[in-house]
Amino acid sequence: MASSLELALLYLVAAVLGVAACRSLRLPPMFGYLAVGVAIGPHALALAGDSVGMQYLAEFGVVFLMFVIGLEFNLPKLRSMRALVFGLGLSQVGLTVLAAIAGNATLAWVLSMFGRSWGLGWQSAIALGAALAMSSTAIVVKLMADRLELETEHGRRVMGVLLFQDLAVVPLLVLIPALGESAEGMTRALLIAALKATVLLTLLLVGGQRVMRWWLTLVARRRSEELFVLNLLLVTLGLAWLTEHAGLSLALGAFIAGMLIAETEYKHQVETDIRPFHDVLLGLFFVTIGMKLDLRAIWDQWMLVALLTTVPVLFKFGLVTALARGFGATTGVALRTGLYLAQAGEFGFVLLQLAGQGKLLPPQLQGPVLASMVLSMLATPLIVLYSNRIVMRLAASDWLLQSLAVTSIAKRAISAEAHVIICGYGRSGQNLARMLEAEHIAYMALDLDPDRVRQAAAAGQNVAFGDASRLKSLMAAGLARATAVVVSYHDTPAALKILRLVRAHAPAVPVIVRTIDDSDLERLRAAGATEVVPEAIEGSLMMASHVLALVGVPVRRVIRIVQDQRDARYGLLRGYFHGADDDTVEEMHQARLQSITLAERGARHGQTLGQQALDPLEVQVVSLRRAGGAALRPGDDVVLQTGDTLVLSGRPEALALAEKRLLEG
Repeated sequence: MASSLELALLYLVAAVLGVAACRSLRLPPMFGYLAVGVAIGPHALALAGDSVGMQYLAEFGVVFLMFVIGLEFNLPKLRSMRALVFGLGLSQVGLTVLAAIAGNATLAWVLSMFGRSWGLGWQSAIALGAALAMSSTAIVVKLMADRLELETEHGRRVMGVLLFQDLAVVPLLVLIPALGESAEGMTRALLIAALKATVLLTLLLVGGQRVMRWWLTLVARRRSEELFVLNLLLVTLGLAWLTEHAGLSLALGAFIAGMLIAETEYKHQVETDIRPFHDVLLGLFFVTIGMKLDLRAIWDQWMLVALLTTVPVLFKFGLVTALARGFGATTGVALRTGLYLAQAGEFGFVLLQLAGQGKLLPPQLQGPVLASMVLSMLATPLIVLYSNRIVMRLAASDWLLQSLAVTSIAKRAISAEAHVIICGYGRSGQNLARMLEAEHIAYMALDLDPDRVRQAAAAGQNVAFGDASRLKSLMAAGLARATAVVVSYHDTPAALKILRLVRAHAPAVPVIVRTIDDSDLERLRAAGATEVVPEAIEGSLMMASHVLALVGVPVRRVIRIVQDQRDARYGLLRGYFHGADDDTVEEMHQARLQSITLAERGARHGQTLGQQALDPLEVQVVSLRRAGGAALRPGDDVVLQTGDTLVLSGRPEALALAEKRLLEG
């Protein structure tokens, strides 16, 4: 018999190996937890038993999951998505449960025709339907974030349904245990639970926010991170204990705790502090789920498992697609919404456990249902990966709409030459566009927010709806003719995807990437980024310049200090244009910038830039502009013309030789 410490070590080692394997295969960590749970469980290698202590840890994982959902729940967000949440989401969950009840009654009637009985009542059908109605928030949100689809038409619908499912868990946690009672007992239990929940929620939500804000402010003033985290654990587990002893559930109290903190100014700090506990404990919950899978029993009942896997997935896909279509979505958007929500979810496991504890489902059925839910979740990444192909086959109109979107981008960019492609049209993208317009440099912006695109396009700005991480959108925006690509939003996975596409199809086009800090700087440069601009560094440089000026450092020296710091980080910004006051010995040997205009028709007119042999002089052409103001991407095949202005970077001696070579031949 293994000790508690040995069991904990076994769980941790198995979890580390499972998550590491999934990371290397680019799969969600949940798959690793489930796989190691199956491997070490009593039905496989039997390395670990289903101990009570680990069950408590798994319950804590559900508690912290509900706490995080409570943190994300706020009235403004709910109000802005009310049509999707309480329209599409409510319809999906409600109709799924009704379909389970109808299917159960139909199956019982059919079996009775052959003289056989069906052991599940309507209470069991409600519990089973509720469990199967859930979809995986953890998997779907992660996949959509990686694919930059959270702000798309189908992404918003998926998020609306997932939000309602998360909210629906709260009353279901109260309802399902009551379904195991007799008819009178169930009614009494539901009334008592509803009364307790109403009183408790009223007390907590009416005065709880003020108390929570006062308490967290009191703790924060102690300026102790350790004390702050301890109080978060105390509040979360304390309210969970309170609701459990009120006859409700642990998860309901954690959800309320999250809601109370969500309305305070400490929300974001709490999210950061609680995340490690949430991730680790939720991982242990998935390990315990994997341990319940009996592979031999599944093999013996493989037809039932296959039926329970395919029928609910196909039903949910068809139901969500039809509902999304009924709520105004196009066929392609509705199909994608259905595909993304067809699988089971982590809360389905919680509801299934409650149903088993209340003896609503016989043990011989729990195993196949559990296996079918796990298999549907394992299939989710593949379904999402091939969603475009599936939608194209099922809806020819979606191909037409995508073609129209790409055509719209191409129509705007067809006359653009040597332009800048701006990926993302938020504040940074819009500021960049204004500066380019002021210099009469063409640009083409791509953004996934339809409202922003519509307003900006109506104002005459050159922006189109499109996903910059897709090759079709980049090519339609004129990637082959662009002079630069700018990733103006800080999303490293998306930036890496764009870099791969640009390097594969337009390797000579420079790419500038915006990031929050310099943690991914080397990774982005290795992927081909011409320059990476970390906001934190730029902010610190501006702050330092103000501080130095205020404490009496001469402005000229402040500018030079900041410039030196930029030179150390940004290769393309190294050097500056020489002035009359740059006459120190040190300055005379530093890299600088110099503009040279080919004012006269000479020997260099008509030659290519590559023929000038500037590389041996260690001189780089930073930019090239025609006499008419058009900016060109410097390249060896660019033909020089009279009136061209070249900005060169190099040391003074090398620049003098380059100027002589260009102007005198």
